[in-house]
Amino acid sequence: MYLGFVGLGVMGQPMALNLARAGTPLVVWNRTPARCDPLRAAGARVAADAGEVFERAGVVILMLADEPAIDAVLGRGTPEFAARVAGCTVVHMGTTSPEYSAGLGATVRAAGGSYVEAPVSGSRVPAERGELVAMLAGDGPALEVVRPLLAPMCRETFDCGAVPGALLMKFSVNLFLITLVTGLTEAFHFADRHGLDQRLLVDVLDAGPMASPVFRMKAPKLLARDFAVQAAAADVLKNNRLIAEAARKADLASPLLDVCHALFDETVAQGHGGADMVAVLRALEARTEGTRSVRM
Repeated sequence: MYLGFVGLGVMGQPMALNLARAGTPLVVWNRTPARCDPLRAAGARVAADAGEVFERAGVVILMLADEPAIDAVLGRGTPEFAARVAGCTVVHMGTTSPEYSAGLGATVRAAGGSYVEAPVSGSRVPAERGELVAMLAGDGPALEVVRPLLAPMCRETFDCGAVPGALLMKFSVNLFLITLVTGLTEAFHFADRHGLDQRLLVDVLDAGPMASPVFRMKAPKLLARDFAVQAAAADVLKNNRLIAEAARKADLASPLLDVCHALFDETVAQGHGGADMVAVLRALEARTEGTRSVRM
């Protein structure tokens, strides 16, 4: 039986390609048909529509942008929903609110299907290399089915209990990631405005305890002012908003996250939503210029 994959965006396409190249019998669909061409070339079956994916696959991975896109693919709220998910394991690998995921899991189970949350940590480059880290939550027997299927995409998987434990774990990870990359970007901005050699800054950081895979991925981009997307600023803003909402609902303070939220909001408002998250540099530079204007 085929494994289904729906959603071939910046992350989904390389993830699905790793499955196809590993020899997984794969049936795929994407709203923009051209995104399916590399999968067809890699041997995957391209479905005529989302419904065909569910007809042919017993497990369907969804790597979709948002909640309305998931509902549309599943036919949620229509008679098609039960027909699609009954007897099927739905694997939600995107990022949504925890409440949405919990509700989706309940409706899938009520319709006779199984449900697994499997959000991932990592951006486009780890996705291309099959080095994502997956966090799993959901129905026990379904987890045992899904875990080995993720191997071509993920170097490690971690069980996070019941839904929505995996999404909450991803939020915890992404809170650290967002503040880490924003801090690195601000350090580059600080060094630049003090006339320091940014290459020397990279060498000093790389030699010390601040070095990390994230640093080694993002520092060269900052050095070159390379904003080609690995993790889009608009997606970071979306994640930031979801994490902030989860913090408010739990009566948690999140001061660092809130500052980052404002900076990424400004980055997207300035038209850099499709650029990499290090484009938050643009918001920092705009704030600096604004401060200088006020002083003058």
